[in-house]
Amino acid sequence: MAGEPGQLTDHPARGLVVRWEGYLLHDRRRSQHTGRAYVATAHRLIEFLGTYRGDAIGEGDLLTINAQDLRAFLAERRRQGLGASSTARELSAVRNFLTYAAEQQGELPQLPRTRAPRRPRTLPRPVAPDEAVALAEDASEAASEGWIGARDLAILLLLYGAGLRVAEALSLTGGVRPIGQALRVTGKRSKTRVVPIMPAIREAIEDYVRQCPWPIERDAPLFVGARGGPLNPDLVRRAVAAARKRLGLPDTLTPHALRHSFATHLLARGADLRALQELLGHASLSSTQIYTAVDAARLLDVYRHAHPRA
Repeated sequence: MAGEPGQLTDHPARGLVVRWEGYLLHDRRRSQHTGRAYVATAHRLIEFLGTYRGDAIGEGDLLTINAQDLRAFLAERRRQGLGASSTARELSAVRNFLTYAAEQQGELPQLPRTRAPRRPRTLPRPVAPDEAVALAEDASEAASEGWIGARDLAILLLLYGAGLRVAEALSLTGGVRPIGQALRVTGKRSKTRVVPIMPAIREAIEDYVRQCPWPIERDAPLFVGARGGPLNPDLVRRAVAAARKRLGLPDTLTPHALRHSFATHLLARGADLRALQELLGHASLSSTQIYTAVDAARLLDVYRHAHPRA
């Protein structure tokens, strides 16, 4: 019987999926979020194949998957409403799982040749500096309590002023204090980096700590929820969504867009691409190079609106 996505389901290959999840989390050091998503994909694949082939799928059957099987699975996922980017991620998870399945049985992986759907190239949309600051201040002022407003302001300034991801900001512990001119951040795949911290950000964090009614322990989260426990990242996203609506800002202004804006504005002021890669914690320079296109697009937009012969 199928369970909820990411939970164990009753099929012959479930033991393999359990082992694979442990491998992802402990050997490959993938995040809990990635682990859950990949495991859900493995269960979906096995359950689909059971229906598609009309028989239960065991560990050995996974080595017989061919391109037709995989195309049928991806087609079904697209019919369920999965977009091109999500389908490509699903295919990546499937390939990872089938590779693991083959290696566990002492076989060389023979992955079916199937192309991922073409993904439209989209560029991150940066916001103007005054819009980023206005968003953070509005979210702070609208909070239900003063200390919560101070907390939200500090988090959003970290996203825009230091280029942190939401998960990175919320993973900070009280041990980072006192904050100096730089901060050590743990990002994706447990990769650490050092980011400079501007005085305004340090002051916002210390103001939050002074107002917070809950003790900030060295080994506990720096940013806490209303009851003193870990802060749910969805609350940050909701605060941003409400603030941008009040300010009449576009829906593209998300917490992650603040990080994009950090990168784009630094690049526009002459930041070196390699240095920017380090600041963002990108494993590959190709991930950072997209910001060169963002900046070029911004300059072209300015040119078209301002140049008399544009």
